[in-house]
Amino acid sequence: MSVLVAAAVALPLFSVAAQADPPPAPVFSGGQAQPVFSATDVVRDDVWVTAPVDSDHDGKDDLVHAEVVRPKATLQGMKVPVVYQASPYYAGGNDVANHNVDVELYEPGRPQRPAGPRVKANGVGPASITWRYEQYFVSRGFAVVYGESLGSGKSTGCPTTGDVNETIGAKAVVDWLNGRAAAKDATGKASKADWSTGKTGMMGVSYNGTLPNAVASTGVQGLETIVPIAAISSWYDYYRNDGATVAAGGFQGEDADVLAEYVYTRADRAICCPVIDQLVKAQDRVTGDYSRFWDVRNYRNDVAKVRASVLVVHGLNDWNVKTSQAAEWYELLKRHGVEHKIWLHQSGHADPYGLRRDAWLVTLNKWMSHYLYGVQNGIQNEPKATVQREDMSWTDEAEWPAPGTSDVSVYPWSGGSSKGTIDTRNPMPGKPVVEKLADDSSKTVEQLIDLPRSGNRLLYSTTAAKQAVRLSGTAKVDLAIAFDRPAANVTAVLVDRGPDGRSRVISRGWTDPQNYTDPAVTLPIRPGTTYHVEVGLIAKDYILAVGHKLEFALLSSDHDYTLRPKPGAGLALDLGRTSITLPVTGGKQALRAAF
Repeated sequence: MSVLVAAAVALPLFSVAAQADPPPAPVFSGGQAQPVFSATDVVRDDVWVTAPVDSDHDGKDDLVHAEVVRPKATLQGMKVPVVYQASPYYAGGNDVANHNVDVELYEPGRPQRPAGPRVKANGVGPASITWRYEQYFVSRGFAVVYGESLGSGKSTGCPTTGDVNETIGAKAVVDWLNGRAAAKDATGKASKADWSTGKTGMMGVSYNGTLPNAVASTGVQGLETIVPIAAISSWYDYYRNDGATVAAGGFQGEDADVLAEYVYTRADRAICCPVIDQLVKAQDRVTGDYSRFWDVRNYRNDVAKVRASVLVVHGLNDWNVKTSQAAEWYELLKRHGVEHKIWLHQSGHADPYGLRRDAWLVTLNKWMSHYLYGVQNGIQNEPKATVQREDMSWTDEAEWPAPGTSDVSVYPWSGGSSKGTIDTRNPMPGKPVVEKLADDSSKTVEQLIDLPRSGNRLLYSTTAAKQAVRLSGTAKVDLAIAFDRPAANVTAVLVDRGPDGRSRVISRGWTDPQNYTDPAVTLPIRPGTTYHVEVGLIAKDYILAVGHKLEFALLSSDHDYTLRPKPGAGLALDLGRTSITLPVTGGKQALRAAF
């Protein structure tokens, strides 16, 4: 700060004002904001922002409760950008039962089975709002804003699991920070964010990372960047997969209605019940089809509107919000010219703060300093991808999937009831060879792939790799397959088999063969007719080590993810018309050199 020296002569008032100390300012070193402000001596404000939506149908616009934490220097005229976390979880959650998954599959023309159990939620009451990043950002000259999602905590409205209402609610806070939305404090007095520059970055993990994707897809002005961590980009792919009802890993039977019940923590315990009842019907656990219900919850539809830069973070072993949620979103962002960067780590549903804290905070600080304060630190020119390898080391790469990756087709050969082979060059020649399996949903994938012989799965293997093989991106299988019933699950799995015989699931994918033409259309399956069925597997980045074998398993139900009908459905695979497509770094040459 400048120092004023007393003058010998009186000066006009305007001259005194002109010499007054300027407001405090942030300090940057090495392209990063420095901790020059108190993280505890701060200003805290509670406001209720008016959102232009009436999701609880009470005839009034919904109100979004937001808590602001800002440096005290803002009282001295300093204007600051905002790191904003929107969340439905600040007030905790309710004890809600999941749907029963031990049910028969839907067959067109038969009466629909009931949707499954649901219990009314009991509120747990408001909780204190905190965040591990709060003091970090506030001490460096950013404000932190917490916004409670509609229907949760002190907000009004209703939770509707990712639809337009929730997006509007979260977006309203960005509008308020930019002077486009009204807000009041606890006394009812109008509140303006005159301490803010309007530049906002949204960030969070899981649902809290999904809401930034949603708001960015509106193209709202003032949202300069988002950091979605373990985030959803399409809710259909969270609870469904290509026509099949598929669980988030570890949460068998959860669905959009269950999650809405869980986060329904506002004080009024009755007003949202009809809204959530409608979710039960519209989500359609019966056919699993893609529909308007899911389409409005697909933020990839609006990627062309995204103007915020995006730093995507995801776990390569996240089976809750599966890695494809990040991979498909990231690919679309690239295609549409959005400034982007990605971090992929070896953990599951996790924040990199607990995995590689120091390096992560450097990246995050530079990212926010650049996009919210305009610091020219070169973060946008650094390698686009940071990937953690299986040995827990980290590497920076130009882009993801890895440059030089291309699709390579390989082919299963006979012997799948014990273990057939995978040929890296040619489909199985000669007369058609058909291999069969019978569904048994009581057995897990891990159990079935380790059995030396089984009638409940087909298994095929390469030889041991002579050099490491990297898979980077999305694998798929093209099946020529027949069924002995009008309905069945189909599950495809890629496996790493070590020299000691131990197995590790690399990736898996699911489909409902009744949706063989379109995820939105259920068509009857005629028993005995062979269909072309494609199964996309979850995107991964994986290195198969020297001496390891790559295996492909086909089964029907996946105990931990799909609905679980009674055992017995039969599947028949025509090997000569079946292929497995792998995203191999180095393409055909690399794959054939390895096997």
